[in-house]
Amino acid sequence: MAEEKIIHTMGMGNCGGRCLLHLHMQNGGISRISTEPACSDSTQQPLTACARGIHYHKTFFRDRLTTPMKRVGKRGEGRFVPISWEEAVDKIASEWIRIRDKYGPASRYVHYATGSAAVFRGPGLAKRLLALDGGFLDYYNSYSTACVSYVTPYMYGTNMTGSSYDTLLDSRLIILWGHNPAETVFDGQMFWLKKAKEKGIPIIVIDPRKNDTALKLDAQWIGIRPGTDAALSDGMAYWIYTHDLYDRDFVSRCTIGFDREHMPQGIDPDLCYFDYLLGTRDGIAKTPSWASAISGIPEETIIWLAEQYATARPAALIQGYGPQRQENGEQVTRGGIMLAALTGNVGVSGGWAGGPGYLERHHQPHLPRVENPCRYQIPVFCWSKAADCGEQLTGLDGVTYDGKRSPEVHLPGSIKMILNLGGNALINQHGDINETAKILQDESKVEFIVVSDLFMTASAKFADILLPGTSLFEGDNLVTPWMVGDFIGFINPVCKPVGESRFEYDWLCEVARKLGLYQQFSLGRTTDEWLRAIYDDLREKEPELPPYDEAKPNGVYRYHSLPPYVAFEKEAADPDTHPFPTGSGRIEIFSREIYEGTFSEYVSPPPNYLAGREGIADPARTRYPLQLIGWHTKRRCHSVHDKNPALIPLDPQCVWMHPEDAKTRGLQDGMTVRVFNDRGETLLPVKITNRIVRGAAAISQGAWYAPDKKGRDRGGSINVLTSSHSTPLSHGNTQHSVLVEIERTEDAD
Repeated sequence: MAEEKIIHTMGMGNCGGRCLLHLHMQNGGISRISTEPACSDSTQQPLTACARGIHYHKTFFRDRLTTPMKRVGKRGEGRFVPISWEEAVDKIASEWIRIRDKYGPASRYVHYATGSAAVFRGPGLAKRLLALDGGFLDYYNSYSTACVSYVTPYMYGTNMTGSSYDTLLDSRLIILWGHNPAETVFDGQMFWLKKAKEKGIPIIVIDPRKNDTALKLDAQWIGIRPGTDAALSDGMAYWIYTHDLYDRDFVSRCTIGFDREHMPQGIDPDLCYFDYLLGTRDGIAKTPSWASAISGIPEETIIWLAEQYATARPAALIQGYGPQRQENGEQVTRGGIMLAALTGNVGVSGGWAGGPGYLERHHQPHLPRVENPCRYQIPVFCWSKAADCGEQLTGLDGVTYDGKRSPEVHLPGSIKMILNLGGNALINQHGDINETAKILQDESKVEFIVVSDLFMTASAKFADILLPGTSLFEGDNLVTPWMVGDFIGFINPVCKPVGESRFEYDWLCEVARKLGLYQQFSLGRTTDEWLRAIYDDLREKEPELPPYDEAKPNGVYRYHSLPPYVAFEKEAADPDTHPFPTGSGRIEIFSREIYEGTFSEYVSPPPNYLAGREGIADPARTRYPLQLIGWHTKRRCHSVHDKNPALIPLDPQCVWMHPEDAKTRGLQDGMTVRVFNDRGETLLPVKITNRIVRGAAAISQGAWYAPDKKGRDRGGSINVLTSSHSTPLSHGNTQHSVLVEIERTEDAD
């Protein structure tokens, strides 16, 4: 047997974690992958790989694209013929120039793509070249966190709301609200939650599903109807306020908008949040009974939850990102922040401020930015509308110019060229796949699509030019923490690119030559030289870092341990000396900016529950009575790994249903069912389980769209059912607000 060699590298998926991978090499290939153990006595975040990381190699060496191709059939059919790299580059450069000259820079768009989360990657490099060539239409927000990242600054003035996870060990209660780190990984947060559990800290999970996190932590599960999270937070707040369980001192010192005495100057006191809870204006008190009727949670459970959270101080209420991916998702985030402020759990170790939870204690490496001459931006989830009828989109649709959003702002035209480099949101991960496919199939709309990927994904089938990309095993790169983490990662290749595969930088350099921009784009650097320059720039800001060649072979460099960090600790202790970074210097429960802007028609200035489209009150429930949600499964990272044979058995694709809902439809566990609404249908097995609330259904997101000859999806792709409608303020995705019906089908083949 050949001698084993171990190469250390790091995963670069957008899964919510970063894992240290030890690649065991024998006979020129990877025999297995191991990782570092999660030591319970460690004081640093472990970089332990989950099943996805351990089986990386079983994804990235199968069914690869190996040569450039051009489309010969209709978009979406997947009919291509091989071409040379020279022909591919010539075609890209000529269309690049033609579309720029005919339609202007705002017609060119680099698609949202997270197949690689490395520092030096295709989308950023394409944006660099486009910026040097007159500009491009950019986007803001993300598919994951649009609502929470957009709305949190209205309340805190910043998105840097995260405390270090070790502070959770000071909690007396932890509530995980729509949060499932056992499957999403979420920066290794389960490591700290397990420590908290071992310490005896009670943990509660609020979710329509009894998720894997609830199981692994043996947590109390409170099942909630999808889309009713803000009603629950209102009902809890009512009980906490009317029973004098709130932190009067913190509310008085650190917030505005809760009560009549602490409202922004010139604003009607009747608009305060407490008056909303009491029903002063609308005549509806937001009691636990009111919240129970909406959320499906028993009234006594809501009262118990409110009392537990208000009296356990410090308590950490951690919202996941799933609940804000719904109609009026902004209100979910605002409700979580409101509860933290109401109970004084902001700025204390063991509490949690809410919001996105970003924390950056070290500088991060990045590709140097080139200013984009095109000043227009769109919300990322609205790209398909910009492709369909961009000239009709205005500031009311989220369009900004120079970062400003007003009704007078409008796009000059539609998207005509798309570069989709290492992503599957062109089709698979976007809302309403069938509608999106129709837009892309109309070649009078988007005239040219370039896709670079490893596989023939659903999105790749819509390319005009399809290019074979490289995996993490085939090129060097740098990796940053996903959100919280005191380390820098290094990707070390183990083999040459498969077939004619090329890293995007290589062929973008050739396009740059055709444009006469090679020197400005590349600075004459190779990929290795770029990585060294980026790292050396980081070392100037972080002198603790060792030289590149010393750190790189280890796959990771961990910074020296830092003491625990508590978000807003100084502000909470003395907001006069250390004001919150808002206009008022306080946490703004009532937002003057929303009230005086163009948004209050859609989003209330104080947080409150708003019934949304395809929710429990939608009349469409007479036809489609089940509320469908998605979740992030342990077998995939979004759509990555969907075809990995080692991971499929971990969580076979199916739709979850409550036993009572299945019984009324005559369904049995394992049957093939038809899940459908007006937008589309998918055929897949049903899993009948008490781990989901009655009236809801769930399909894990990321399964590859696979339509049959009749147009019915057979891959279990949830996005044939979801909507492209966006939320009112951030224009984020609403892919957890979906009404469907489920029925038995005999057509299983």
